[in-house]
Formats: sequence, C-alpha cells, structure tokens
Amino acid sequence: MHIIQKYEHEAILIGSQGFTRSHWQALIKLNEKHQNKYFDILHNGIKLKHYVGVIQVNNLLIEILPKTDKNSGNEPWKKVLLQMLKATGKLKVETSGNALVRRQNLNLLEIYFLTFLQETELLIRQGLIKQYRKNTANTKALKGKLDFAGNIRHNLLHKERFYTRHQVYDIDHLLHHILRLALKIVQDFSNGTSLKAYTNRLLLSFSELTHSKITPEILQKINFNRKSHHYKKAFELARLIILNYSPDITGGADKMMSILFDMNELWERYILKTLQKTVNNNQKFKHWEVIGQESKTFIGNRYLQPDIILRNKQTDEVYILDTKWKKRTGTPADISDLRQMYAYGRFWKATKLILLYPSGELKTGKFQLFKSDDFLANGKPVKHYCKTSCIPVMNKKGELARETGENILNLFNLSSTKEIQIT
Repeated sequence: MHIIQKYEHEAILIGSQGFTRSHWQALIKLNEKHQNKYFDILHNGIKLKHYVGVIQVNNLLIEILPKTDKNSGNEPWKKVLLQMLKATGKLKVETSGNALVRRQNLNLLEIYFLTFLQETELLIRQGLIKQYRKNTANTKALKGKLDFAGNIRHNLLHKERFYTRHQVYDIDHLLHHILRLALKIVQDFSNGTSLKAYTNRLLLSFSELTHSKITPEILQKINFNRKSHHYKKAFELARLIILNYSPDITGGADKMMSILFDMNELWERYILKTLQKTVNNNQKFKHWEVIGQESKTFIGNRYLQPDIILRNKQTDEVYILDTKWKKRTGTPADISDLRQMYAYGRFWKATKLILLYPSGELKTGKFQLFKSDDFLANGKPVKHYCKTSCIPVMNKKGELARETGENILNLFNLSSTKEIQIT
C-alpha cells in the first residue's frame, strides 16, 4: 500500500509521491459526485479543502490531516484527529480496540474497518437474530399456501412435492444482508492487510444468505425494535462503509473508498461536547446549560444559528461561542464574522460573545463593546461585548488537550482560573 500524507488546503500534483493521472481522474469523479466540495481541481492535480480523513484508490491511500501550524509533525495530528473523532462520537473504539490500533499502527480507514469487524463479531457471538420472511419454494410437505400455477410448472412429474408460499424463521433478512455487503467491501479493501483473514472468517456466518440489492434508500428506511436495537452500532458502521464505497466512479477493476469529515463541523462538535461534559460534571456550573445549533428566524425563511450557547437557567444570562476552524490572521477578526456576532448578540440578548480559533497556545483579547444604542430586555439595558480568542488543540505530549472546556469557561470568566490577556 502506497501512502500519501497531506494536510488540509495542500495540493497533490500528478507525478509526485506516486500520484498518477488515473488517480486524478478518479478523484475528479468523486468530487463531482459530492458537489465539488472536497477539493479544487487543478490542471495537473488537486488542492485540498477543509475536509480530513482518508481516500483509497486501489493501492494508493491518501491521508488528509488537520493542522493549525507548521511546527509539529504528522503523527501528533494523526493521533489528535482520531481522538477528536472519538470525542465527538464519530469513531467508537473500545479499550481493547484502542490497544489493537496502537499495536498495528492502522490508518483511519482500517480503524473504521476494524471497529466494524469487532462489532459484527460481537453480534455473531451473541447469536444472530432471526426474523420471519416470506418464501416461495418446493417442499416435501404442504405448508402455507399452495401456488397452483407454480406447482403445475415445477412438479408435473413430482407429485410428492408441493410448490408453496410460506413463512420462514431464519437469519436471512435485510439487516444481515447489509452487514454482509459491508463485509465484502472490507474484504475487497483489505488485501495484503491483517484484516483480510478476520473478514473472511466473519463472512462464513453469512454464507447461506440469499442475494439482495442494497440501495441508499433502503439504508435510510431501516427501523430497529427491542429485539434488534443492539445492531445499531454495527449497522451505522456498515452504512458508513457502503455509502462511501464508490464502485461506479473509477470503473473496471478499480476500487475507491473515501471517509472524509468537514473539519469546521468536527471542530464545532468537539467544542460543544467538551463544554457540555465540563459543565455537566462540575457542580459549580449546575445552573448553566450548553446548547448547540439553536436557531431563530431572521428574515423570511432565513434564520440565525450560532454554534454554541451558554445559558444560565436562573438569571437567563446568555453567552455565545462561535467556532472558526482556521488560522487567526492578525488581531481583529474578519468584519463579516463580527457583524454576524453582533446579530447573534441582538437576537439572543447575549452579553458576552467569543469568536474561537484553534492555535498552538491559549491567548485572548479583551472584551470590547459593540457601539450601538442600548435596548431593553425585561426592562433592563443590554450591552454586547465581543472578543476573539485562541485555544490549543493539542498539549505538549502531542495529544488532544484535555483542559479545553475549562479554558473556554475561563475565557467567559466563569472559571476560577485567572483570565489570560494578550499583551
């Protein structure tokens, strides 16, 4: 397996690092399939955008990593990405799985494959559930409804048989068809890896299933009941694998798989989850709640939607946090971002607003008052103060920073730690 490691917003050119024109053409088709959101097309390559993850075309694997500075190497950011995916619930690796990942040094695609295989193996060990299904076949005993036309057609010379329509109670149902399809995709992409034998062994448990065509529409209509609810985790991983497999893109014997994440959304979700965990686990903040993606109508059918809202349930005081996954350039924020924060302040009657950027160190400016006429809320004048701040994504050990939630609360002066100021 040939691996190319790149950071978001970097370019991959034809002829460099084993990247060929056929790879370039396959990625163009992948990009078109997803509304050209993954990268910009150059005449001799591609320029990556803010999506991170992995793309595999045959034996070429492209790893796209996040990065906010140029000082650290690839491995810390690869680890940070995995930890961020785990913290946001987009990658659920149990303790034993974590140890296996570290030991085998798997890439992100293989980690998703491994997690899916482990979940499927767990289902097999617990016993695959059975469901009723309708079946039409020749039987030696009369059961269900006799299909007269079919019986004449198939059993004219075999009077001892019955061609019937009847119910069968077995493991041959849609959930297992979906798991089998995902296993076959993993099998195709696991050549030359330690996952190949693991996948082949699991496929034996589904060898007697009939053929079934799985479409994206079918995957959206799956419902779980009390009997099948423990299939959810394996099903979500199977759906991810199936929907990101693109056999129709490259054609012929070529195979492509992509698992990419919008870094803006991932950063926002990580900050939200971290803040909620910090507030919920500290009695000091029992009167505060952290809300994500609350919206209010702005004009017509358009609405405003700040990333994160902190609200005091006793005093109704509101703080707003808007995350920006980009390098902060200069002291003032973009004027469009400031105008957006001003609108948030007016609509939510928020007293403090922060534009939050990733960085290599914790730093913040001072709260500045938006210059506007005061307006009344519950009979009292409300003023809006805004500032830009940066928090570290990783610690000195090259791991995802654990004190992120405490740092953000400190920026709002809600923590006991003294606020840090830029000099």
